[in-house]
Amino acid sequence: MQIKNTAAVVTGGASGLGRATAKGLVAAGVQVVIVDLPASAGDEVAHILGRNAHFVAADVCDEVQMQSAFRVAEALGPVRTTVNCAGIGGALRILDRDGNPGSLSHFERVVRTNLVGTFNVLRLAAASIAKSDVTEEERGVIILTSSIAAYEGQIGQIPYASSKAGVVGMTIVAARDLATRLIRVCTIAPGVFDTPILARLPDNVKASIAQSIPNPARLGRATEFASLVMHLIANPMMNGETIRLDGALRMAPR
Repeated sequence: MQIKNTAAVVTGGASGLGRATAKGLVAAGVQVVIVDLPASAGDEVAHILGRNAHFVAADVCDEVQMQSAFRVAEALGPVRTTVNCAGIGGALRILDRDGNPGSLSHFERVVRTNLVGTFNVLRLAAASIAKSDVTEEERGVIILTSSIAAYEGQIGQIPYASSKAGVVGMTIVAARDLATRLIRVCTIAPGVFDTPILARLPDNVKASIAQSIPNPARLGRATEFASLVMHLIANPMMNGETIRLDGALRMAPR
């Protein structure tokens, strides 16, 4: 699908995977609406990426705020692409050291952002893309972000792994549901990537994590995530699939 002179929405676009994705789309001639929280560097990133980048402060779980973001995108051109990179983590054990049950509110917060927020973006993106004319046999594509934790979640990742597994589960259903609208849906499940979340770790810890990756034995780069996004947009047969992007990593229990 050709996307030059179209519009796209990238959530979590102020940093990490989302920022690299927004940069790649801008380079391809797309008007990109970067969606991130008000406290993010969204304005700065949009300024750096140039006149084709636009920042809208919004929470992916907020219906009204996300509707506003898609209205901004629709005013810029036909919306054909949405990439949802927004998400949060946070460790949680089922029982703590004293045998107390883990925090239900923490579990709900992670699942709300990562799963409910993903569905909110998915449904609003579908409604926006469905307004666009058919081109090259389709109207557009929605790309979601899961994680390899959906398959091999580590101890302490139960809210994160559960939410990301939910994203994997919705992918084929969404692709089938939106087929009559000629809208594709795919998901990327990244492994361990060098993003701002990992930047807080000491270098020796990051090096140890990198050595656990079979090939290449290093952390993933955000540009590699963005490269896969661009391929998924371009390839019309990529639909209903979750693609692991992890250098053949299979996570250990800890």
